[in-house]
Amino acid sequence: MSVEIRIIPCLSDNYAVLLHDPATEATAVIDAPEATPILEALDREGWHLTHILVTHHHADHVDGVMALKGQYGATVVGPKREAAGIPGIDVEVVDGDPVAIGSLIGRVMETPGHTAGHIVYLFEGERLLFAGDTLFVMGCGRPIECDAPVLWHSLVRLRTLPDDLAVYCGHEYTVANGRFALSVDPENGALLGRVAEAEAARKEGQPTIPALLGTELRARKNVFRA
Repeated sequence: MSVEIRIIPCLSDNYAVLLHDPATEATAVIDAPEATPILEALDREGWHLTHILVTHHHADHVDGVMALKGQYGATVVGPKREAAGIPGIDVEVVDGDPVAIGSLIGRVMETPGHTAGHIVYLFEGERLLFAGDTLFVMGCGRPIECDAPVLWHSLVRLRTLPDDLAVYCGHEYTVANGRFALSVDPENGALLGRVAEAEAARKEGQPTIPALLGTELRARKNVFRA
């Protein structure tokens, strides 16, 4: 199925992502760290924002929500467990709930750990995973509101998904994550290659997302040893 995606740098190292369905002209943004760069991207593309998909309640993921909702009247979707912290929320979702962006049908997966109610959005037909702050390229989110085993369980659950999913995460942490991973596992050839690629991309001002889920698991296979 045809789909268009735009990665939008926000704040110092955040990403918002636009997901556009050409068949229906529906457009979602996954997380809204700040409104201005998202509004500018929508204007460049000539897209009308219909949905705001929030992964968790942290300010650097929701501070732009109300300005975007005010401009477009977009429907705000977010985790039920964190609804009190998500401004303007219209639809509260839980694990397994469907999310429709035009003809694109995704589903919610609860991935607590970084926050207690964190969710990710899986669009399996399009081979897309919007991971928020649960999974990064060569890293994962810090367990701020939960104990580490809770985050571990969420990561193991993501491991069961197809290898060919393109993972879009909420921050540009790749180079730092990779260097840390190499400090632990300096002989890991897959990691060495990934870090070199990431450093080259950042020197060119390019994002290091998306990354294939399977590539992440191969490069960090030791992460999943109990």
